[in-house]
Amino acid sequence: MPSQKALVRRPGPRLAEGLVTHIEREPVDAELAVRQWEAYVEALRAHGWETIEVEPADDCPDAVFVEDTVVMYRNVALITRPGARSRRPETAGVEEAVARLGCSVNWVWEPGTLDGGDVLKIGDTVYVGRGGRTNAAGVQQLRAAFEPLGAKVVAVPVSKVLHLKSAVTALPDGTVIGHIPKVDTPSLYPRFLPVPEESGAHVVLLGGSRLLMAASAPRTAELLGDLGFEPVVVDISEFEKLEGCVTCLSVRLRELYA
Repeated sequence: MPSQKALVRRPGPRLAEGLVTHIEREPVDAELAVRQWEAYVEALRAHGWETIEVEPADDCPDAVFVEDTVVMYRNVALITRPGARSRRPETAGVEEAVARLGCSVNWVWEPGTLDGGDVLKIGDTVYVGRGGRTNAAGVQQLRAAFEPLGAKVVAVPVSKVLHLKSAVTALPDGTVIGHIPKVDTPSLYPRFLPVPEESGAHVVLLGGSRLLMAASAPRTAELLGDLGFEPVVVDISEFEKLEGCVTCLSVRLRELYA
């Protein structure tokens, strides 16, 4: 079995100050968030993932959403330039972590902005959301980094949610799933399956038919279970209050070791 690694980053003391863009702010229970994060990390480990904890960035409230700081393709790590200025200091610790793993490191440069949550990889197709956090120059730099390696980069509009992967993710067979009211153009995807809950659009592929999902999407979990998948459910309610989902709490590095 190939080694599978996942970068994670512990929530910091300022988590409750995290940015919210498309939803109303709610109080965040920081202690509960830490317990939920620990359960999330344990779920990864229980299903064969070695977790690598990135150095904390306690001055950055959103640093737990580590996915936004780097995009992986094969052995290349593209260090992002987050669209929210307050998040840019988060990238330094992630850059150190991927360099220690032996990745080839590239960077997004000004004027480009790119959040990793705007990037959905399905095989060699790399969808990138052009929206509030990722601009046209960021899309161009993503193309320049990955297309020479064999990627096909497809830009898609994002206007109804924070990131592309707030709207859609993909099942192991490549079918894209999303909650229709939050998806700009479902017809852009060759195979699209509507799901009944917004948080049901977010799955992390654990291997085989196993899908890491949020406890807030029980009807979607039932639907996907009926289709032969195995939902692995975690409660991430405190992160959902900050527009977080299961995908943005880790960066999976299976491409390095497959």
